[in-house]
Amino acid sequence: QVQLVESGGGLVQAGGSLRLSCAASGRTFSSYSIGWFRQAPGKEREFVGAITRSGGSTYYADSVKGRFTISRDNAKNTVYLQMNSLKPEDTAVYYCAASLQLWTMTYKYDYWGQGTQVTVSS
Repeated sequence: QVQLVESGGGLVQAGGSLRLSCAASGRTFSSYSIGWFRQAPGKEREFVGAITRSGGSTYYADSVKGRFTISRDNAKNTVYLQMNSLKPEDTAVYYCAASLQLWTMTYKYDYWGQGTQVTVSS
């Protein structure tokens, strides 16, 4: 089992950057692929990107490709989401989630953090 805690959200102007962190507890962190998702008010939770257990591969939604980068440090049990060139439409609550394999579907993930708010002003 793994517990996840996101941090790093906040208010930023359009064009700015933020780095989110997803800190995990448990000695099996490196056994899990980690996905990032977001949910805007009134919308369904959507896939942002994910990283494999070793960190060797990443996958991104088209809407963030080229602007967002996911990395992980298994020694620190932490995954990062670097967000650059932020747009107002990136405003949402961002969640990290863990799964034994890399998926884009929310229901494939077993463990979720509580989320962190990202607000991008125009």
